[in-house]
Amino acid sequence: MEDLKEKVVEAIKKVYDPEIPVDVYELGLIYEISIHPVNSVYVLMTLTSPACPSAEAIPDEMKQRIQEIEGVGEVNVEVTFDPPYETDMMSEAAKLELGFM
Repeated sequence: MEDLKEKVVEAIKKVYDPEIPVDVYELGLIYEISIHPVNSVYVLMTLTSPACPSAEAIPDEMKQRIQEIEGVGEVNVEVTFDPPYETDMMSEAAKLELGFM
């Protein structure tokens, strides 16, 4: 299961917010990744803003990329705004890329 979780993270890192040149994983938008029996994948994520123009596109692209992983069963991507996104959730690499450091 840990190997599958690593593949899921790699797939998520291919998804970018179209307005920000950093992937959604490094932006800190992913709150939880769970692998359940029969290799079903659950991702709890947020967006940079509830008014994000890509509110539907980002979760859909993430789901599609995860479904491309061999052996993955059902994929469920849930969006939440609790807790609200803050820039301190970004990785150090994302902060450097965006000039926050």
